[in-house]
Amino acid sequence: MLTRLSIRNIVLIEALDLAFARGLGVLTGETGAGKSILLDALGLVLGNRADSGLVRAGADKASVTGCFEFAALPDGIAAALAEAEVEVERGEPLLIRRQLKADGGSKAFINDQPVGAALLRELAPFLVELHGQHDDRGLVNPRGHRALLDRYARADVAGVEGAWKAWRLAEDRLAVARGRVAQASADQDLLLAHLAELTELSPEVGEEEQLAEARAAMQKGEKLADDLAALQHLWAGSDSASAALRSAARRLDRIAAEHPLLAEALESLDRAVIEAGEAEDRLNRAAEALAHDPQALDRIETRLFELRATARKHGCAVDELPDRMLAMRATLEAIESGEAEIGALERAAHEAQLDYQARAETLSAQRFEAAQRLDQAVAGELAPLKLDAARFRTAVVRLPDDRWGPGGFDAVEFLIATNPGADFAPLGKIASGGELSRFILALKVALAEEGGAATVIFDEIDRGVGGAVASAIGERLARLASDGQLLAVTHSPQVAARGDRHYLIEKSSEGTVTRTSVHLLDEGGRKEEIARMLSGAEVTPEARAQADRLLEGV
Repeated sequence: MLTRLSIRNIVLIEALDLAFARGLGVLTGETGAGKSILLDALGLVLGNRADSGLVRAGADKASVTGCFEFAALPDGIAAALAEAEVEVERGEPLLIRRQLKADGGSKAFINDQPVGAALLRELAPFLVELHGQHDDRGLVNPRGHRALLDRYARADVAGVEGAWKAWRLAEDRLAVARGRVAQASADQDLLLAHLAELTELSPEVGEEEQLAEARAAMQKGEKLADDLAALQHLWAGSDSASAALRSAARRLDRIAAEHPLLAEALESLDRAVIEAGEAEDRLNRAAEALAHDPQALDRIETRLFELRATARKHGCAVDELPDRMLAMRATLEAIESGEAEIGALERAAHEAQLDYQARAETLSAQRFEAAQRLDQAVAGELAPLKLDAARFRTAVVRLPDDRWGPGGFDAVEFLIATNPGADFAPLGKIASGGELSRFILALKVALAEEGGAATVIFDEIDRGVGGAVASAIGERLARLASDGQLLAVTHSPQVAARGDRHYLIEKSSEGTVTRTSVHLLDEGGRKEEIARMLSGAEVTPEARAQADRLLEGV
């Protein structure tokens, strides 16, 4: 609830600090004293448009700070703060501050953390519910009527919402499966042709590298073929260097014993013969390894070109072709099994739809039953509020299939008829300002246990009425405030007498400067202010006596 409101340099208010409490607080004062300024200042805290014209003349800036305290933050406030990444410690008050500059521009803060005015507007419905002469929000706005009726009915809206989400998810999965199978079926002939081609080609991982290496070796052998043939001829003929070395070694062997140097020469020649033999062996093996077989090279190149051309067609590397084959087989198998999968998904979606419809039907029945109870409850409040000729109806209308949603089948709107025989119309369309405020009060009383904003404000709900009607309004305001906080701007002494706390709004002038101030009245001050409201400019003893009777009668 709202516990403090601090205002600096707003229109006629130079500096004002107000403390509020639970129960019914009434604000009174003469016409033009500045009650609307207080509401405008509070509106800034709630995210209303920042008008530089609100800055007091002569000041360069203005500010309003509202302090809201809760036993635990309402879920709606906690979720909005979390999404905006605004941190509020557990048990910490919510301090909302709005600053305005005289030359334009404004800033907003929550617990000294800068925020946008849009966040304040998002929090406003959970903080303050304002009902005035020209209010088009709150209970007047049909967008919130269904939620109010559901709370009144204690309906299982969460179960319907969960069933709706489950149905939507099942339908989405079914649509994805149908799309996948439809696309695969459209490509089936092409897939079969590609798979046949790849199966015939039978590519293997690593095959491209092996073929490329063999091809390179054969191409190298082709280039070295003439040189290798010449070398083999030099090595293998009867007049080759190798044959000459062996012949020389045989001759030297016969005479090597004649002299030590000849023996050493023979050893060197034997080593040369051995080295020459090894060289000849390596030459032969190299010739075999680099043997140029034109037909084998042609086969390798043909295979390599086929693999690479096929890879280009499928937009992948050659080594990825085996995986493409597997993927094509899986897709074709999915086409075959797709109908069975779709059948299962269709059954799941149908079951989810039936569950949603059953829950939504139950919710509709709860709404119709609750609507009748609410209509009776509101009807019982109309006569004491001088609305005995009016009628109230909660319209629950079945929506077409394409407008079903997580909230069920129904649209809900509060309708009224102010005169006998008149047609029902939306709440805010045909009621005058005073009637509308009293209709809202009747509805608030009927919905009293269903919660709402932390603080409720009625601005001049008693305009144009008096006597018994004003007493009935005061009694109902006090009843509404018994478990929460309600503030009422009033001109009615009967309403003012019901207040738990009474604030007097006054305007004073000092030379050319006019100021608005607000004072919390004590018991004596309350009696004097109510007497003024009863008698006018001059407070008479009779008015004071009547004020005593009003205060004693509550």
